[in-house]
Amino acid sequence: MNTTPSKTTDLSKTDTPADDPEKNSADAAVTEDPTATAAPAEATDEAAAPAGVTDETEDDGLEPDDLEPDPFTEARHGVGAGATAVVSAGLGIVALTGAWSGRVAAERETLMGQIQTAGGSSAAQQISEIYGDAWHTTALVNGLFAVLALLVGVFVLVRPAFGTPATRPQPAWIRAVALAGVALGTLGVLISVGMYFDLFLSLPVAGTPAG
Repeated sequence: MNTTPSKTTDLSKTDTPADDPEKNSADAAVTEDPTATAAPAEATDEAAAPAGVTDETEDDGLEPDDLEPDPFTEARHGVGAGATAVVSAGLGIVALTGAWSGRVAAERETLMGQIQTAGGSSAAQQISEIYGDAWHTTALVNGLFAVLALLVGVFVLVRPAFGTPATRPQPAWIRAVALAGVALGTLGVLISVGMYFDLFLSLPVAGTPAG
């Protein structure tokens, strides 16, 4: 009796992924990392954002209109310096034309000279006490106004060099008016000095009596 050998299976042989395509696809789907696709997206977002730019700086509430200068702030710039420059020029004009305070002081000196010479005095003493003292007093008062004009004008010109640096340069009209005040003050000082020391006009001299 012939018997055919029974078909035996090789247990050591295993299926490879190439032999079973469906199993290979299932294993690949299971072992795939779910975060693999998210990582490149995050890297792309980080690369797209510029360095140093955050959401806070993008949404800071600033608009292009907020960066424009305030017209009221621009109008107030230089108001104090401009007013001081005008004061300097005004003081210089007063020093050249004379002030009411100078006239009052001169009249007072004239009255005092008349009182002092009322009891009897020489002509030269009367000229000195009544006329000379009033003339010198007027020159002194005008000289004080001239010195003030000079000092205020110089202060306006040199102010930007001291203290907190200004954000904008000093307007040209302020410097022009301050220079005018300095010029008028200097001229007033020179005239007042000449008047006080009788350099322009000397005091009258009384003639000697005949005989």
